[in-house]
Amino acid sequence: MYPTISLVLFDLDGVLCRYDRTARIEHIAAVVGQSAEAVIRAVWDSGLEGRADAGEVNDAEYLGEMGKRLGCPITLADWLAARRASMTPDTDVLRVARDVAARKHVAVFTNNCHLIAEHIAYLCPEVAEVFGNTVHTTAEVGVTKPSPQAFRGCLAQIGAAAAETLFIDDGEANVAGAIQAGLHAHRFVGANDLRFALASHGVL
Repeated sequence: MYPTISLVLFDLDGVLCRYDRTARIEHIAAVVGQSAEAVIRAVWDSGLEGRADAGEVNDAEYLGEMGKRLGCPITLADWLAARRASMTPDTDVLRVARDVAARKHVAVFTNNCHLIAEHIAYLCPEVAEVFGNTVHTTAEVGVTKPSPQAFRGCLAQIGAAAAETLFIDDGEANVAGAIQAGLHAHRFVGANDLRFALASHGVL
């Protein structure tokens, strides 16, 4: 028998939404008049994206450094439009999440900067409709998944117990990190499998 689950914690990209980094990169490249490869070097290969996800730079510093590296200012509107272009809601998974939300507390925990949580209603209104303001990012806790400390920090903010939390993620390493932190966890592979797993945990 599984213990009672009071909170189901969902990953965002790759679970609730299909994430297309290429679309995001191409959008930024068009704004700054650079190649996709230049954007990858400036934002990802430089470590800037990882630093933002870990909360090591604030939003203004993140956008400012991105613009400096690309030789063209990046406005908040530019960033949001690019991020929105990369996110397609998975309606089947969101239907499952909505069913869970009718019975249990639900929240999102994602490896991302503060801007994702602050602007989720614009970036993916379908997610905001189900989760409201319960979207949490690793930038808030200062460490990224799969570190167990990331999960402990998130649960401390929510006020939830690890032993009563079920975490859903498509990444094997993140699932392992959650389990190490004392959470229950399920590796996401599809909506039907997720519904079965949630039923097995007594959530649905």
